Amino acid sequence: AVSSTSPGTQAIPSPRPKAEDEQIAKKIWQTSTPVTVQGGSLRTFSISSPTVDAVQVSMKTQGRPMNANIDLWCGPGNTPQKMGVYAEDAGLRPFNCLIATPRGQNTVAIRNTAQMEFPLAAVVQPDNSIGLANTIRDLSKTTSPVIIQGGALKTYSFSPFVSTLQVLLSTDGRPLNARIELLQGPNNNKQVVEVYTEDGTERPFFAIIETPGAGNVLRVVNTAPMEFPLSAHVEPYLVEPGASDNSIVIDGGNVRQNGIGGGIFGQGVMGSGSVNQNLNSLGGLP
Repeated sequence: AVSSTSPGTQAIPSPRPKAEDEQIAKKIWQTSTPVTVQGGSLRTFSISSPTVDAVQVSMKTQGRPMNANIDLWCGPGNTPQKMGVYAEDAGLRPFNCLIATPRGQNTVAIRNTAQMEFPLAAVVQPDNSIGLANTIRDLSKTTSPVIIQGGALKTYSFSPFVSTLQVLLSTDGRPLNARIELLQGPNNNKQVVEVYTEDGTERPFFAIIETPGAGNVLRVVNTAPMEFPLSAHVEPYLVEPGASDNSIVIDGGNVRQNGIGGGIFGQGVMGSGSVNQNLNSLGGLP
């Protein structure tokens, strides 16, 4: 149980998730009671059960900006994972992530680093067998990662029909340092997440990112030195109705067609600096 206390490379689209699982990131607000974290204050959520391997963390505001730090405490003075989160409008773009809590006796600490006028609502609950952890397993098995070397970055453009993205960052056991930026327009950051993990295999970073409107671009920056590459999986999570069945995308020279394998991942139009084209103009896929 989780208790709250005050401080002291070509990707292959994967099958569509079950209908009841598609809104997992949003259902948490209906199934749990949010805790208000006032500006400048700290709330902690203790995970004492060794059977809880992961927890879902969600934060939002009532349309105001959000600045917060999320730390995972595992023993005295040990912080194996930490995140800094900024959102221009956390009501429109709430933050949802999954934090691995192996071997029990973990604590999730959420500190609202904004001023007193900017409170936020937070929910931390154990992730069950059909939750986001299941989504991570499916994503790892059904898509190929993109390797981002230390100091490098990769951008992902996608169709306006893609309403939500899923982002999975991991390593081969080395530390993970990265920055994820959601941009809408030139140098207009709508959401920024800076993440550190001491072991990118045991505690990968997974987040569900809302992408309302058109012109969104996701940028993933590996802020670690060259010796610390990371693997990135960025795929659509939810797609609005009306996406063209004939749209394709060019991602680093690899071609993906909408609808391959069917389902939610096959309908997303995504790519790195890509231009949508029609299959008829190319004579079909090779």
